[in-house]
Amino acid sequence: QGEDTGLRKVDGPLSQYGTKNRLLVINPLPKKEATMTTRKATARWTGTLKDGSGVMKYGDVEGPFTFASRFEEGKGTNPEELVGAAHSGCFSMFLAALLSGDNYTPARVQTTASVHLGEEDGPKITSIDLDCEAEVPGLDADKFAQYAQTAKEKCPISRLFAGTVINLSAKLIGS
Repeated sequence: QGEDTGLRKVDGPLSQYGTKNRLLVINPLPKKEATMTTRKATARWTGTLKDGSGVMKYGDVEGPFTFASRFEEGKGTNPEELVGAAHSGCFSMFLAALLSGDNYTPARVQTTASVHLGEEDGPKITSIDLDCEAEVPGLDADKFAQYAQTAKEKCPISRLFAGTVINLSAKLIGS
């Protein structure tokens, strides 16, 4: 038959639109998204917020977390550290992909993400600082800055946090 254009005919009284005639409505049907992969992580929490404890597991990594590890300086991990690990890893890989796509071979890309937990109508990640150092033979600092900015804007984890301020400091070394 034909391609579904998302157009639908609506018949009958449509007084809210001021007409009783037929109306052609554009219905934004959900587009089929290409799924590259699906990953899972789990968390289990037992007890109260202050006295309880939990375990987060992703892949082969398992980390305990508590109120103290999240909001104080207690032992264990916390969701913000996992966000930072995900963001720094994603950014580094995306930057390497951009560079490789233009025939640059990065010797190394190292990124640290500092995730700031603040208060805006409850706890909220208020900003993320990405601090990146990369060694890329044959690349000048201005071009590197462009690649780094694109990676910051386009890596999947940055896109996930589109409503969060993400600051970038990127330095090319060894060229």
